[in-house]
Amino acid sequence: MDRIPSFSKDHDALQPGLHKCGESHGVTTWDLRFKKPNAGDYIEQKALHTIEHVCATILRNGEHKDGIIYFGPMGCRTGFYLLTYGIPESEVPAMVKSCMERALAFTGIPGSRREECGNYLEHDLEGAKKECKRYLEVLNGV
Repeated sequence: MDRIPSFSKDHDALQPGLHKCGESHGVTTWDLRFKKPNAGDYIEQKALHTIEHVCATILRNGEHKDGIIYFGPMGCRTGFYLLTYGIPESEVPAMVKSCMERALAFTGIPGSRREECGNYLEHDLEGAKKECKRYLEVLNGV
């Protein structure tokens, strides 16, 4: 089998930040790297799940909602993938920053009822906010 592009990156060289991975069929894949890979510091599973719910909701209701294809976690728990269509590359950093800022204001978790989520008991809003705040600091160069 062919090696997929994400396994071709040197993960020891990746740093936290926002990285464009590439484009295929008009869809751009973005790497929202919250944590340095293989450094022993990972996003806790409950917080990861909550960030997925909160940020997917924000992005799919935002100014560029028609261009959001997917937002979801990396299995390694170091960040998220964002797939976009037709959103100018220059607008993505501000969109991601705005998403993180808005996530900090959430007081509830969208889609977290039993009938809405396949693992509704595994959430941590405060942990999610802590991770989003740290990532926002990375994006702002703090």
